[in-house]
This record gives sequence, structure tokens and C-alpha cells, in this order.
Amino acid sequence: MGIDILFIVIAVLVVLAVVSTVRIVPQARAYNIERFGRYQRTLQPGLNFIIPVVDRVNTKYDLREQVFSSKPQPVITEDNLVVNIDTVLYYQITDPRAAAYEVANYLAAIDQLTVTTLRNVIGGMDLERTLTSREEINSLLRGVLDDATGKWGIRVNRVEIKAIDPPPSIKEAMEKQMRAERDKRAVVLHAEGERQSRILTAEGARQQAILEAQGDQQARILRADGEAQAIERVFQAVHANNADPKLLAYKYLETLPHLANGEGNTFWVIPGELSQAVQNVSRAFSADTGAAAPAGPAQEQEGGDGEGARDEESPAELTTGQQHGGGSAAEAADHAAEIAAEAVASARQEAEAAAGAAAGQVPEPRPRRGRE
Repeated sequence: MGIDILFIVIAVLVVLAVVSTVRIVPQARAYNIERFGRYQRTLQPGLNFIIPVVDRVNTKYDLREQVFSSKPQPVITEDNLVVNIDTVLYYQITDPRAAAYEVANYLAAIDQLTVTTLRNVIGGMDLERTLTSREEINSLLRGVLDDATGKWGIRVNRVEIKAIDPPPSIKEAMEKQMRAERDKRAVVLHAEGERQSRILTAEGARQQAILEAQGDQQARILRADGEAQAIERVFQAVHANNADPKLLAYKYLETLPHLANGEGNTFWVIPGELSQAVQNVSRAFSADTGAAAPAGPAQEQEGGDGEGARDEESPAELTTGQQHGGGSAAEAADHAAEIAAEAVASARQEAEAAAGAAAGQVPEPRPRRGRE
């Protein structure tokens, strides 16, 4: 019974000794081994064996890249303004032995070195340059930290400034300045827009005026060509058909009332040729009557008296029409139309009387229409 217990105790001790001998190191890790308090070696990832009781694991390090964010540190610029700067550090342990034995606390050492380097760099810059030169500050910090931490077995891969906080009064002044700059840019852009709008409006108006003038020119040219062709055709038609004087006189009288149709015609004078036109119409009808049949003595006397009366009446009526020329254009046109209508009616009555006498019928004399 006692032998069995002793055997079990020995077996347990052997198992514990074997377990304490084996060390399994994970990937991207490193263990520093000390033998009797002195650095012996660094265990690499995988299965490793040590001597129990004699060897012990002193420090364990993660060899992956790590991030260290420092607290905001007050820094004085060249123009004596205090700004708080927050940095972010990316580092990696390359030598576990140096990281364990060259520096007591490498994170605190890196933090303090970052602060002192920032104060040296920012102290030679004003606030505006500090806010706009982050890349320059990052490069200077990385160079200083990389040189200082190389002997500690640490490599600084990157340094970034996370925030630069100026004093509240400076922030307010900067906000006002930026607001003024934005307002200035807005005013300038608005003025540029107005200028471009006016230029484009003027260009459009100029093009519109040019096109309207060209269209008016073409319309007038076409209208003038049309009127010229119409006049030419009328002239050719009149000469080709050999119109007699009474037709021309009648068309002349027919055209006179149209002279007063314009909206701006407030003064219209009856031309002196109107009496001649009326006489031509009367003579034309009288000539047709005389050619149809010879008239007797009484008829000739009556015809002569009638013609004389008409000749004496026409100037008086024309004189009256000319006196009315100072009135409105519409009244003058109506007066001229009445004179022409009376002349044509008288000519037609004489023609009918002459035609009846030629047929052997003596019609009863009709009263002459005269102007009261």
C-alpha cells in the first residue's frame, strides 16, 4: 500500500516536471527566458523546452504593430499661443531583448519623447502654420522617434496628429475670419453671376435686334418687290387693254375715298384734278349719247344748258369740297364720294334720255339731283 502511494507521488512529480519543461509560444509572440536571473534567450513561436526551476519566463511581447494614443499635451507656438495637440503612434517591437532590458517602460518613454519633440517643432511655428503643416510635423516626429527608439528595439512606423485644439478665443476669431471669407466668396460669386447674366442678356438682346432688323429688311424688300410687280402688272394691263378715259376717270374717283382710311389722317385736301375727273366722266357719257342718236334743237339746247349748268355747278361743288378739306378726313372722303355719285347719276340720266329719244320715245324729264 505504501509502495503504491510512493509510486503515484513520483509519477505526479514526473508529469509536473515534464509540463513545466515544455513552453508553447503563439505566433507573433516572443518570450524572454532568464536563467538564475540572467537573460538566457528569447523563445520563438512554436514548441520550446526549458529547464524547470532553473529557467523562467521574464517578459512576453506581442510582435505585431500596435497603436498608442497619447493624451492631449499643451504646446506653445511661436506667437505665444497655447494649443493642445493629440497624437497617435504606430509602433512595432523588433527586438524583445532590447525592449525588456534597454528601457524600463518603453510606452512612457515614447510618450515623453513625443511631447518634447512636439514642443521643439511647434515652438518654431506660428498658429496658422501649425494648423496647415501637419504633414511636416508628422515627418519630423517620425524621424526623431525612429532614431531614439531604435536602440530600444522598437520601430516607429507612423506618427499622426489627431487633433490640434487652439484656445476658445482663437477658435472664435478663426470662425469669424472663415465666415467673412465665405461671405466674401459668396459676394464675389454673386457679382460674377450677375455680370455673366447681364452679358448674356445683352448678347441675346443684340442678337434679337439684329434678327428683327434683318427680318424687317427682308419683309420690306419683299413687300416692295410685290408692290412693284403689282404696279407693273396693272400698268401692263392698262396699256395692253387700251382703257378709255372714262374708265380711268371712274377708277380715279373710286380711289379717292380710300385716302381717308388711315388712322392718322386728320387733314385731307381734295385734289384739283377731281373736277377734271368729273368733267371727263360727264363728257364721256355725253359723247356716247351723241354718237347713239342726233339730238333736236330743243334737246341740244337742253343738253347744252345741262352741260353748262353742270360745268358751272362742278367748280362750286369742288370749291365747297376744298373748303371742307380743313375738316376731318372722313367728312372729306364722304363729300368726294357724294360729288362722284351725283356726276355718275347725272351722266346716266342723260344717257337714258338720249337712248329714249333715239327710239322715238320722249320720257318725262326727271328732276336733277343737286346739293342743297
